[in-house]
Amino acid sequence: MDDRMDDDLGPALDAVGPRLRALRRQRETTLADLSAATGISVSTLSRLESGTRRPTLELLLPLARVHGVTLDELVDAPPTGDPRVHLRPVTQNGMIMLPLTRRSGGIQAYKIVIPPDSRRRDPDPKTHEGYEWLYVLNGRLRFILGEHDLVLSPGEAAEFDTRVPHWFGAADSEPVEFLSLFGRQGERAHLRARPKAKDAS
Repeated sequence: MDDRMDDDLGPALDAVGPRLRALRRQRETTLADLSAATGISVSTLSRLESGTRRPTLELLLPLARVHGVTLDELVDAPPTGDPRVHLRPVTQNGMIMLPLTRRSGGIQAYKIVIPPDSRRRDPDPKTHEGYEWLYVLNGRLRFILGEHDLVLSPGEAAEFDTRVPHWFGAADSEPVEFLSLFGRQGERAHLRARPKAKDAS
């Protein structure tokens, strides 16, 4: 199945380079300008356009944002007939945030990517109303909550009151990707947990 998936994705990914070059030239933007706007090096951008660098989500998200297109448009995803609106990523406080919900109120869902070279190097814990649940997909997430300084790996989750000072960033030289569910009014994510083991005594 993995080989079949690679066969399906190959042509779409191969077409990303020419599409990126066409978008940049259409907007009369230089590689240096694009590098300054995205934080991606000129050499990486050049290799993406020539097809010698395989595109990744970490690279495509900021490029889609700067060019003002969706990820589907960058990879020329086939139409599915899905009437839902495709939401665009935004960059905030050194994080690339892809909203997964657009309704007002209630729990909001995001996929967040933090590049290792973002400006989120020095912890600066903040507080605000709400409750948050996060789940690490890729990379290692440094998570500071109150007096706790933790590193979460893929598959690990955390749930916390955002009125407690908190901060998160990439734990090392690799990007980190995670899902975030946030409720402004303090809604909690209801998860089924294993009961505590009884004492043998």
